[in-house]
Amino acid sequence: MTAPILAVDGVSKSFGGLRAVDAARFTVDAGSVTALIGPNGAGKTTMFDVISGMTSPDEGTIMLEGRRIDACKPHTIARLGLARTFQLTRVFAGMQVMDNMLLANPRQPGEHLAGLLLHSRRGRESEHAARAKATELLEVFGLAAKSAEYAGNLSGGQRKLLEVARILMLEPRLVLLDEPMAGVNPSLGHRLLDHIAQLRREKGITFLFVEHDMDVVMTRADRVIVMAQGSVIADGTPDKVRSDPRVIDAYLGGISA
Repeated sequence: MTAPILAVDGVSKSFGGLRAVDAARFTVDAGSVTALIGPNGAGKTTMFDVISGMTSPDEGTIMLEGRRIDACKPHTIARLGLARTFQLTRVFAGMQVMDNMLLANPRQPGEHLAGLLLHSRRGRESEHAARAKATELLEVFGLAAKSAEYAGNLSGGQRKLLEVARILMLEPRLVLLDEPMAGVNPSLGHRLLDHIAQLRREKGITFLFVEHDMDVVMTRADRVIVMAQGSVIADGTPDKVRSDPRVIDAYLGGISA
């Protein structure tokens, strides 16, 4: 049996008197598209914050490909192959689309001045390779024609596409998507979901996403993890989860029919 790419075991996180995550346990299979759902206040965003290193858990462990990461900083976790988007899209509005992409390149030729001076040819080759990779990703997401435009001029949906394209410059093995459909034109949103399916199929990238659109969850996810009041209350296929009485009671209501 293949080991999971992500394993969350007994993770808790409190803020003052509020227990946002309460002894949560779940795994994410490598190469899967997994949804994390639950009502508002269920602890989903806090769970993403803890996994990505934005905040530290009070207790419990988080393993990424067998390596413990719950005490790691976000940049360390990113270098280990985990990348994350946010519900409110984060792009550099005052920079061109291409520059947004190049800024995410993990092998910047100008990071070390001595290396840049001594190996200018190598630096130019690295920059050329990064630009080619960025162009390829922009083409995949339908943004190649916008490469010279300022990111602030893009629509909300296009900025969401740019954010996902940009984190793929990091060559992650696991991507956390926080509400990818939020504030996005439905056609662009479904294009994004199609790209996710393609990347999983062609590159084996694993996706864990938070989403409130149940049609998206039930049709796009291999597996669904349900949280309520900080705890995981159900975990299984979409069909299994949608008929679970605990999930219906806590969240889904009439969609079980």
